[in-house]
Amino acid sequence: MSTSWSWYVIVLAAFNLLGCVWLLWWTSKRRPGDPKPEETSHYWDEDITEYNKPMPRWWIQGFFIAIAFGFAYLFWYGGWGTYSGLSGWSSQAEHASDKQVWDATLAETFRPYDGKPIDQLANDPVALNLGRSIFANTCATCHGSSAQGAIGYPNLTDDIWHWGGAPDQVLETVLDGREGVMPEWGKVLTGMGGEHAVDYVIAYVHVLGTPGQSVQNDFMAAQGKKLYDGVCVACHGVDGKGNQAVGAPDLTDNYWMYGDSKESLRQTIVNGRHGVMPAHRELLGETRSRLVAAYVWSLSNPPAAGATGTTPKAAP
Repeated sequence: MSTSWSWYVIVLAAFNLLGCVWLLWWTSKRRPGDPKPEETSHYWDEDITEYNKPMPRWWIQGFFIAIAFGFAYLFWYGGWGTYSGLSGWSSQAEHASDKQVWDATLAETFRPYDGKPIDQLANDPVALNLGRSIFANTCATCHGSSAQGAIGYPNLTDDIWHWGGAPDQVLETVLDGREGVMPEWGKVLTGMGGEHAVDYVIAYVHVLGTPGQSVQNDFMAAQGKKLYDGVCVACHGVDGKGNQAVGAPDLTDNYWMYGDSKESLRQTIVNGRHGVMPAHRELLGETRSRLVAAYVWSLSNPPAAGATGTTPKAAP
């Protein structure tokens, strides 16, 4: 806080408290010429009279005591601008102290799960409940309370993983985050194939995602394949299966994070997409990240009934 703001706070606080003192003093005395308390000339229903009597002295003294307490409070806890107060107390120090206590409590709660593999934690009901709670507090904002995602946010309950669904890959995603970038290809494609180039690529992408459909019977898709092979194949692969190493999605399944309508695909191709999964290593720490990763992994890898262990499912 700057010096000018500090003095502003000091003057404002002192003005309010001293103003209350003056107001109480000014209104607590009767002066020559004041009408008697019963001579207000305010009557209702002929026999109801309004009086103007001063407050009882004990009540006024109570106000003065409250004001004195206010001055003492500001001097003790430091309410005068940058003045730290006689007690040395600060909300920041109290928060840090409370945080230290609760961090120790949390550390004790999570200690049994330190360093445990994700698939092992996924078989522990207590660990899963902890992971579910962490997910609800941290991840549900984007992925939804049911973890089924939304437009632009992936569904975590299916078996489709753009960055890999193995336990260690899911943990890496939670700890260090992911950044998926789909470049803007509108101008490049238009320069290669004319004004309808984007529509050609959209047609081919739709063919990739439709089992049994061939480009041989679709002129636009056939033109789009040529453009796809020249631009898109580097990330999405020759067969459109994608590349988990760079987060390039599989174009042959029926899952579209941004929608599969022509308008949505056009926006994706022309303007690109930039999706960011924030890193949670510093926010949650490694153990809590393991617990929430185990919960997320368990959503698409439920343990078999009666199984005592779990075998990680191969990343799709």
